[in-house]
Amino acid sequence: MSVMEITIIIVVAVLVVVLLAAGWYLWRHQSLRRRYGPEYERLSKQEGRVNADRELRGRERRHATLDLRPLDENSRERYRGAWTKLQSRFVDEPEQTIGAADGLVTRLIAECGYPTEDYDEQLAQLSVDHASTLDHYRTAHDIHQRHERGEATTEELRQAFVHYRALVTELLGEDPVAAEGDGRTHADQSESTESESTEHATHR
Repeated sequence: MSVMEITIIIVVAVLVVVLLAAGWYLWRHQSLRRRYGPEYERLSKQEGRVNADRELRGRERRHATLDLRPLDENSRERYRGAWTKLQSRFVDEPEQTIGAADGLVTRLIAECGYPTEDYDEQLAQLSVDHASTLDHYRTAHDIHQRHERGEATTEELRQAFVHYRALVTELLGEDPVAAEGDGRTHADQSESTESESTEHATHR
């Protein structure tokens, strides 16, 4: 075999390796993007695509060490009951209820086996299994913190409560208290009733 032939074989082999590596990287990138959706886009804008990929792979490695456990029916029933009570209080006591909602969600997350000591790590680990609802939780928690500083409006508290409910629904595997017939919360129904009353008064 001539030197030229050996050189061609080596070049072809290197190109094959490079193409395989590029293909694997592209597959991995697309896989992360599909799995994390909005969370991937958020990280990419903040840190760039390469760092976003690295961060999400790190989350998955840490996630593999967690002792996650499914809730039994007794636990699900307990959280459903607790959430129902919060909803019944929300319309009359939104400022007091939103803190209780945040606490309930934190306890639920902890019982599922996710870390709760550090908020950023809590979000990171939740994103591995619940990326589609992570923005709901992040938004609700941010509003709760603004409320504690006296900066949130009643409408924002209502929005936070709805966002908390989205995560509770996913963690429980079902809507905790779907209203009879249309699945709206007590808060949703009250808002609708108020809007209808206002519209009726306007046309009188």
